[in-house]
Amino acid sequence: MLKQAIIPLAGLGTRLLPLSSITPKELLPINGKSNLEHILDECIDAGIKEFIFIISKKKESIKKYFFNDQFYKSILLKKKDKRINNVYIKLKKYQKMIKFVYQNKPKGTGDAILKCKNYLKHSHFLMVFPDDLIVKKNCTKEMILLHKKTKGSIIASKKVKKKNVSRYGMLSINSKKKNYFKINDVVEKPNEKETPSNYAIIGRYILPKNIMQKLKKLKPGQGGEIHITDAIKELIKDGENFYGNIFEGKYLDCGTLEGYINSGAEISKGDK
Repeated sequence: MLKQAIIPLAGLGTRLLPLSSITPKELLPINGKSNLEHILDECIDAGIKEFIFIISKKKESIKKYFFNDQFYKSILLKKKDKRINNVYIKLKKYQKMIKFVYQNKPKGTGDAILKCKNYLKHSHFLMVFPDDLIVKKNCTKEMILLHKKTKGSIIASKKVKKKNVSRYGMLSINSKKKNYFKINDVVEKPNEKETPSNYAIIGRYILPKNIMQKLKKLKPGQGGEIHITDAIKELIKDGENFYGNIFEGKYLDCGTLEGYINSGAEISKGDK
């Protein structure tokens, strides 16, 4: 059973300045809908029932965005607008599914996940980075199907050019099939000569709950942060099965200004 998703949202979004100086990058609109809502809708369509948002005190506006009932009620009392009413109904639906935890110091994704340990109910959970949109095919749905097939943990992956491998966590692969492969190891941001393959990690994971035990024991790595990839490496060494899902959809990087602009253009094409 896989019904919960963790979404780390505590980052400052400096790559999207000045846009993110006032509005969190996850709430910036992409073709009429916030980046974060695109992620939520993908996950809900795949069967996810509960979301754990990791925010900081500096990003309380994310909570307000979803839990601003009084504002909508006051508007709807004055103005019987069907569109606004539908927006409010959708936000009420999200409210029932969202919990919040706080990471007020930037200690890495591994530390962020640890904040959620008391909320996890099942053997595995989904983790999604909101910077990475995958459109045209539901990647989360593909990953859940592969998880059911293999009983293992899953990482979304795509081929990247050798010159770009230093931007990603790269996967050492084995037993490649048409749309997935066994993962032997994870190498964080290698250079072209050191990369074990052309397959990069792209912002979506199905992880075992027992990763919490590894994260608790990890010492801070590069940048003084707890890295999720270090815990994954340890689990693989211990015999945990990890598989790379070669997703069918189109990948859009919303974490940079250029990527954000291109994402809006690409998604609007699909609506025509």
